[in-house]
Amino acid sequence: MLGCVLFTAMHLYALNIAPIETWTFRILHIAGGLMVGFAITAAMSVDPEGGAGKGSRPAGIERFAALITALASGYAGACALALWGLSEGPGVAVTNWLPLHLAVALAIASVAGVVSSWCFPSRGDRIHWPDLALMVSALVVAAFLIFVLGRWRMAAGTPLVGTPELLVSASGVLLIMELTRRIAGLALIAITSVFLLYAFAGPYLPGILEHDGYTAKRFFTYLYTDSGVLGPTTAVSSTYIILFITFAAFLQASKVGDYFVNFAFAMAGRSRGGPAKVAVFASGLMGMINGTSAGNVVATGSLTIPLMKRVGYHPLSAGGIEAAASTGGQIVPPIMGAGAFIMAEITGIPYTEIAFAALIPAALYFLAIYLMVDLEARRDGMQGLPKDQLPLVTEMLKRVYLFLPIIILITTLFMGYSVIRAGTLAMASAAVVSWLTPHWMGPKALLRALELGARMSVPLIAVCACAGIIVGVISLTGVGARFASMLLGLADTSHFLALFFAMCISILLGMGMPTTAAYAVAASVVAPGLQQIGISPLVSHFFVFYYAVLSAITPPVALAGYAAAA
Repeated sequence: MLGCVLFTAMHLYALNIAPIETWTFRILHIAGGLMVGFAITAAMSVDPEGGAGKGSRPAGIERFAALITALASGYAGACALALWGLSEGPGVAVTNWLPLHLAVALAIASVAGVVSSWCFPSRGDRIHWPDLALMVSALVVAAFLIFVLGRWRMAAGTPLVGTPELLVSASGVLLIMELTRRIAGLALIAITSVFLLYAFAGPYLPGILEHDGYTAKRFFTYLYTDSGVLGPTTAVSSTYIILFITFAAFLQASKVGDYFVNFAFAMAGRSRGGPAKVAVFASGLMGMINGTSAGNVVATGSLTIPLMKRVGYHPLSAGGIEAAASTGGQIVPPIMGAGAFIMAEITGIPYTEIAFAALIPAALYFLAIYLMVDLEARRDGMQGLPKDQLPLVTEMLKRVYLFLPIIILITTLFMGYSVIRAGTLAMASAAVVSWLTPHWMGPKALLRALELGARMSVPLIAVCACAGIIVGVISLTGVGARFASMLLGLADTSHFLALFFAMCISILLGMGMPTTAAYAVAASVVAPGLQQIGISPLVSHFFVFYYAVLSAITPPVALAGYAAAA
């Protein structure tokens, strides 16, 4: 898909060759992610016949809805073109009514597109018309924000904003939440909705939850600043996440990722409970790059879980081992599922210091899993896989050069190269080493890797933007500071009690969310309180990060466990 390729290529070009102004880049990043996301996701059920089959809405109603949506999105797009084409330059509109017309049409198109995507089934072989309207809406939001960016920086979140700014920012929030609903389900949307409701219900709430309340204009425009949607979560998703997800796509397209799994099978497959030990190694390595526990369970578990069951592991144990190993990959340096980069962005602590600090916890985590796997295999008398079903160790050792991308990544990071440069060099090396294999990457394979990078990045982009909404609410209402004061009061009684309470909040806030979003939200609420009771920033954020990661395997949600069960 051309759009996916262009989306990934734009990021690589901007990150390495021609940097774009920070806010503009993040606005384009979110708009591009929304457009690609709406293009590749289905809103509700897919109707392969494309007709008014059983359970579908009458064709006349759908045509009317399509007409209204098309007119609104088309008019919004025309207003955006006029805003740019008929003005003297960004920030200078020809008429006063043009922004208002754009905003009203955009709001109608966004709401109509979302509702229509729920009500009318889509065809599986082409972009559905509501999704096309939502793609146009995402582009119009970006065009308007970039046009008024100079004023937006100064006025957003203040009483100086007008109705156009309110409608555009609210439409942007709606689009982000709709794409997140499609990709991540209702858990994150429910949490986000609670925070949105809290922003308006504050005057009626008791205790530390009370605040003065905010007008819709001030609230929604504040969310679309670097204190909310355009803040740390999007800063990371627009740089490190998309870079390393694209790196993972290059590993997959070049079959280097398959080599990692085969190498693990060759080394540990014949040992007692071999497939489970392979799952521990492969899931930890790929989970480090993947950025989402549940996604990694699906990627590696489809191979390891059936093999674990075949050598004698109970299905519950097989799923649990895979879920635990994939979740642990999020704390494995140097990438840590992008968690290290978010932590560096929030705390200002050098990335290398964070990566070094993660070494011992990650080693202990996987040592514990490995020992439990081995003890269960010994207790039940399990054997490994037969030799004839495993790759030859000698063949794997002959191709050990395929570890070069990971070696280059780690080496360049600790030589002081920037994360962007190190990731780009590792990505290029994945393509180069593929030339020494039958799966060498030519132009078509490179384009396929860029497309795959965009498709794999979109879920995390949507989730990070949605987490930015929550972070914006926390920042605006000050609930994080009040929570910190409460922790400080608990610490006067017992540090253990304060830490236990912080752990529970980190797990609860992270339930149902990918790692990056879980940590970003928990760090906004819990970490400041831990620092106020005397814990260093690095330790505070690692404490929060660890338990936010563990939310993926903590009942009742246990997103990684759910993926393993599927």
